Amino acid sequence: MTEQTQTYNAVYSDGRSGKIVLGPMINKGGASGKIYLIDNAPGYVAKIFHNTEKSASNRQKLQAMLLNKPDFLSTSVNGTEFIQIAWPEALLDDEKGFCAGYVMPLIDMKQAVSLDHFMQKAVRKKLGLSENYAYRVFAAYNVALMINALHKCGHYIIDLKPSNIYLYKENMLVALVDCDGFSISGENTRYPAEFVSEEYIYPEGMTLNCSEMGEEQDLFALAVVIFRLLNNGIHPFSGTPKDKNSPMLTIQERITQYHYAYGLWPDQYQYPHPYSIHQYFNKETLELFERAFCKDCQRPTALEWQEHLWKIMHSLKKCHNNPDHAYFTSKGCGLCMIENKFNHNIDELKKQKQEPETLRGIEVEQMKTETVQAQKKLQQYQDTKMRYIFGLSLVLYLSFFALLYKILQPWQKQLSEIGLGLQLLFMIFIIFGLNRLFKYCATNYFKPLQNKIISNALQTYAVVWLIIALIIANNLPTDLFELAP
Repeated sequence: MTEQTQTYNAVYSDGRSGKIVLGPMINKGGASGKIYLIDNAPGYVAKIFHNTEKSASNRQKLQAMLLNKPDFLSTSVNGTEFIQIAWPEALLDDEKGFCAGYVMPLIDMKQAVSLDHFMQKAVRKKLGLSENYAYRVFAAYNVALMINALHKCGHYIIDLKPSNIYLYKENMLVALVDCDGFSISGENTRYPAEFVSEEYIYPEGMTLNCSEMGEEQDLFALAVVIFRLLNNGIHPFSGTPKDKNSPMLTIQERITQYHYAYGLWPDQYQYPHPYSIHQYFNKETLELFERAFCKDCQRPTALEWQEHLWKIMHSLKKCHNNPDHAYFTSKGCGLCMIENKFNHNIDELKKQKQEPETLRGIEVEQMKTETVQAQKKLQQYQDTKMRYIFGLSLVLYLSFFALLYKILQPWQKQLSEIGLGLQLLFMIFIIFGLNRLFKYCATNYFKPLQNKIISNALQTYAVVWLIIALIIANNLPTDLFELAP
């Protein structure tokens, strides 16, 4: 029986059980399993683990999830239900009694996109997503709302990052998937997470395994996600190093060393990103970020962020210059400021001289990664082309001199008439010309000819066949060239 028609026994939290029949696979899934439609349960899907080696631990974790569900599984908007989390509804046993996977609600990924796509203007434009800044604030609020609901149950995401969070495009509601990878609170134990991603690991957690991480990891990663949503995708630990000679630290290294450049005090290592709008945030927002990212501070809880973002949503001021913009305080619209700064920088670049900028005599344009790669590909193509041409030329060269005596046969009478001395003179000119030709080709075309051994061997080859052709053309007795005893 094929995998597409396999049946499993679904066991629900209330003790009910029943058979489910797999439909088509709709997602190859991640490291843990594949996702299938369920033929006899519309609106639900099955996640089937790749193997059953961890059957016992998977069963215990799933049972804990069934008994401790968060209270936000779905939300109804204008009569349409939106699934917000793919939480297990039932665990699945195979015919051998192994825990093979679980049943969960179907989230329509055609209506949702990764939170990553809301971070950059260019990506939003490409995907046709709204530029309305208030939507990003609402998205941040919904992420905090979801994390708070999970934390109420004692569950932690751990691998919390934008690419693992989905948003419904029409209303900015959050959708969470791969919940079996969360850190789950059981009745008397905890079932740890297995993954965590760099650039979102809290500083104190660098000495821990992800199985040892808990709420502090979520609170740090949540603050990073909110900061990026409010600040045009800029990571709170990115920036411009103050000293060009200082080592270029990765984002995670900057996190570990608490190099937060957007706080109330300047950072020693780096300046803020030039297009950051953090200075236009209100004081309370800046203080929450300060607590989240500075050393020895108590990080804001998900509930604190939820309540604060609710206040922001209801106090945003509309920008008179651009209906998609909004701002926080009387300082004005930070988004307009960034656009003006960007346009000004573009104008300044256009005013610069047309001569290419150089660094140590090399054009900067030629140093760009894209240019270097393009030049490398072109050089590889040219090298391959010249190798083919050299190979063909070599064959023609060897063939020509090897067949020279045959080529000269029709003119044997004329050669005899001009005399052996003149023929020898012509041969010397040919040898001299070959030497000059080899030097020219070695310099401009064929690198193998730069090898003296190859060049001399080819010239010697030509001389030998010239002598042979001369002997045959003049009917010279070969014994003239033999040494006397």
